[in-house]
Amino acid sequence: MPVRPPDPDDLSAVSAHYGLGLDAVAVESFSPMVNGLLASWDVVEELYDASAPTMPERAWTRPEPADNPYNAWYVTTSITEGGTGPLAGKTVAVKDNTAVAGVPMMNGSKTMEGYTPLRDATIVSRMLAAGATIAGKSVCEDLCFSGGSHTSRTGAVRNPWDETRSTGGSSSGTAALVASGLVDVGTGGDQGGSIRMPASWSGIVGHKPTWGLVPYTGAFPIEQSIDHVGPMTRTVADAALVLNVIAGPDGFDPRQPRDLVPDDYVAALGRGAEGLRVGILTEGFGLANSDPGVDASVRAAAESLRDAGLVVEDVSVPWHLHGAKIWDVISVEGAASQMVDLNGYGLNWKGLYDPEVMEHYGNQWRADGSQFSETVKLVLLAGKHALNTQQGKHYGMAQNLAVQLRAAYDEALSRYDVLVLPTTPMHSTVIPDPDAPREEIIGRALEMVANTCVTDVTGHPGCSVPAGLVDGVPTGMMIIGKQFDDATVLRVAHTYEQAVGGFPTPAGATAGSQA
Repeated sequence: MPVRPPDPDDLSAVSAHYGLGLDAVAVESFSPMVNGLLASWDVVEELYDASAPTMPERAWTRPEPADNPYNAWYVTTSITEGGTGPLAGKTVAVKDNTAVAGVPMMNGSKTMEGYTPLRDATIVSRMLAAGATIAGKSVCEDLCFSGGSHTSRTGAVRNPWDETRSTGGSSSGTAALVASGLVDVGTGGDQGGSIRMPASWSGIVGHKPTWGLVPYTGAFPIEQSIDHVGPMTRTVADAALVLNVIAGPDGFDPRQPRDLVPDDYVAALGRGAEGLRVGILTEGFGLANSDPGVDASVRAAAESLRDAGLVVEDVSVPWHLHGAKIWDVISVEGAASQMVDLNGYGLNWKGLYDPEVMEHYGNQWRADGSQFSETVKLVLLAGKHALNTQQGKHYGMAQNLAVQLRAAYDEALSRYDVLVLPTTPMHSTVIPDPDAPREEIIGRALEMVANTCVTDVTGHPGCSVPAGLVDGVPTGMMIIGKQFDDATVLRVAHTYEQAVGGFPTPAGATAGSQA
C-alpha cells in the first residue's frame, strides 16, 4: 500500500511532536518537498513486492481441546522435507514466536492474531533440511513476556507433572509437549530465561546458547541484545543434536560474529568431563524467594558431579546479585522501544527484517492497546515513563554496566570451566485463576527470573538440567559456561545425566526420544 500523502494537519502534528515551530505558511512550503521525498517509499515497496517470496501452502489444524493435552499446541502440522539427516524421524514443536511459513503465528498475543509468515525462520529451515518433521507451533506466553504459563491469549498451559501448576514460560507449550513425550524435541526463545525456566519447572533439558551462536532470524524479537533461541529436549544428547543443526551464521543476523565456527556438540559429549572444574555460584542460592528444598536439590546435584570426577568448589560472583536490576532496565526500556514503539523489529541494524510482521502487529496494537497482557502493560508504563523523562540514559548506563557484569562472570570462568546454580529459586507454582488480581498475575509471571535473566544480559551459555523432584515436581540446575564454549556446558550436563541414571518423566508420558 503506497504511503498516503500527508495533508497540512498531518505535517502540523509532526511539527508539534518535535517542537519544530512551523506555522501554516511553513507547513505549506514543506508540503511538496515532503511529498516528493515520500515517492521513494512507493518505489521501495514496488521493488520489495517484486522479490518477496510466495507463501507456501502448508496444511495446519487448530486442535480441539480433546486433542490438545495441557493446552500446549497453538496449531498442529506435519511438515517435512524428508531426507536422512541427523533429525530424520524426529518430531519438533516450534515455539510460536518463530516463523513457519504458511502456518499461523500468534506469539501468544491478540496483537499478533491473524498473521501468517511468508518465510521460515532460519532454525526451521535448518531443521527441515536435517530431516525433522515440524509437528506444530507450541503455545507461548503473550509476546513472550512471562516466566509463568498463564498469560497466553489461548489460555494457560498446564504442567504434565501436575496440571494445576505452571510449566514455566515463556516457552510454555514446548516445555509441556517435550516433557510429556508428545514430541521428540522442541525450540524455545530466551530473553529472561524463557528456555531454562520452563525446562526447570517441567523436568527437561533447556539450553540457551551463547548470544549469537544460533541465528535469531525469523523469531519475533523483544530486544536485540538479549534475544536467544535454542533447543528444549528430554536428554542432553538431543539438545546437542539440535544445536548441531541450528547453530552457525546465516548472514542475516547481526547478533552473530562474522567468523563464527560452531563446535560439533554431539562429538563433544564423547570427551566426558572428568577433571573439569565446577564453581557453585553462591549468590544463586538463598534469595529472598528461594525454596530451601530447591537449593538443597541443586547442591546435591553438584555433589553428583563431584562423584563423577569433577572438581567442585563454591565460588562468589557478587555482581550476579546486580544482574536482575541491570536486566530490568535493558529489557523494559528496550522492549518498550523495540518490541512496541518500533513494532518488534526496531530500526538501525543490518539483517533480515519481517516487514509483514511490523505492519500487522503495529496496526493491531495501535488499534487496541488494551489487548496487551498485564505484564506488557507494566513494561510500557515503566519503560515509556523512563524513556520520556530520562531520554534512555539509564538504558545506556545498564548496557555499560553489562560489560562489568560480563567481566565478573568471565573472571570466575577463568578459574572454573563452568558455574552451577539453581535455574529457578523455586519449583513450579500454581496457575493463577484467569480473574485473579493483577498483582497475582504479574507476580506469578516474574517471580522466577532472578538467576536466568543475568546470562541473557551477559550472553554466556546456560543449560538447565533436571536436579530432582521437590514436593513431587521438578526443579533445575543451571550450568553456565564461557562465551561460545557451549560444548563444555553440554559435556558437564551429559556427565551429570549419566551420573544420575537419566532424568525422570511425568506419569503417563510417552516414550519420546531418548537418544
